[in-house]
Amino acid sequence: MSPTRRKLDALTSGVDIVIGTPGRLLDLANRGALDLSHIKSLVLDEADEMLDLGFLPDVESLMARTPETRQTMLFSATMPGAIVGLARKHMRHPMNIRAESQDSNQTVPATAQFVWQAHDMDKPEVVARILQADDVNRVIIFTRTKRTAQRVAEDLIDRGFPASPLHGDMAQVAREKALTRFREGKVNTLVATDVAARGIDVAGITHVINYNCPEDDKTYVHRIGRTGRAGATGIAVTFVDWADLARWKMINTALDLPFDEPVETYSTSDHLFHDLGISREAKGRLKPPAPKEPKKDSDRGGRSGGRSGGRSGSRSGGTQSTGDKQQTSGDSVATEGAPRTPRKRNRNRSRGGKPVAATEAPATSSD
Repeated sequence: MSPTRRKLDALTSGVDIVIGTPGRLLDLANRGALDLSHIKSLVLDEADEMLDLGFLPDVESLMARTPETRQTMLFSATMPGAIVGLARKHMRHPMNIRAESQDSNQTVPATAQFVWQAHDMDKPEVVARILQADDVNRVIIFTRTKRTAQRVAEDLIDRGFPASPLHGDMAQVAREKALTRFREGKVNTLVATDVAARGIDVAGITHVINYNCPEDDKTYVHRIGRTGRAGATGIAVTFVDWADLARWKMINTALDLPFDEPVETYSTSDHLFHDLGISREAKGRLKPPAPKEPKKDSDRGGRSGGRSGGRSGSRSGGTQSTGDKQQTSGDSVATEGAPRTPRKRNRNRSRGGKPVAATEAPATSSD
């Protein structure tokens, strides 16, 4: 039975709690599989992220299908104007509860932060060495795009590191499987985009690597907040490309961090091994690269043979042979392998539209 069918059967038999994205819940409601007219509590998590992703109209459509007597709880790291308006419109007697550190400068005090200026071509080598540090357990690598997440995960697997991608192009079943393997320790490295990793709470994450510079200070805080939780310590490493220096300086200023000038770092830099406790013997691969598939000579030979055969056939009198059939061109008939018979071309001289005899002497003029 497919996962979709199991979910539909569960909704039909009756459930106490339904969890889903706005688009998925709205689709189920439109199909009549989900009845929202009798719910007692509505929880909106990551409301600011829903706003950024354009889900706010879907959220309002869902809330319009719920009873007015429901209890509504809204969780958001930030409170932009649109989220405040949503709360005032759909919540009765709302109460605002803020949870923040007394010292706003120490965003994540239990996490050691390293910000390095790294070249894109050398990042895979640096990451491979970080994954071999002494205290590495589970690692999340954040990328800016889905394509980068897939490419980095495949590169790590080729190098011998158990890794899995997590991005929006993956099916829901594949994403759940990747998270399950990550939680169970079957895969210790998760390469994810910001959207896919939003809300992930997995214990034992020791390192967070920002493969690409975060878009803003809020994204940076969310990323590195996946480690250093519940009294544990963690390490956050951020790679800054040369083109992202201006963006990083804005993040650094907003969070009052001491990394205004990121240190230029390569896979052979001494401070890389010293700061993260990496053995000098660590290399960029745990296994040799996979052999490349040889090119199929049969396909090449078939193509080249077809081309040469066609050309030789056409030049040998304009005939191409297919099986037992022959095609002729003009007056000549050629068989496969027969020598070419030159055509005889007749050229007639004319003067003033009248033919000139070949034996006629050329005209001469005298003074």
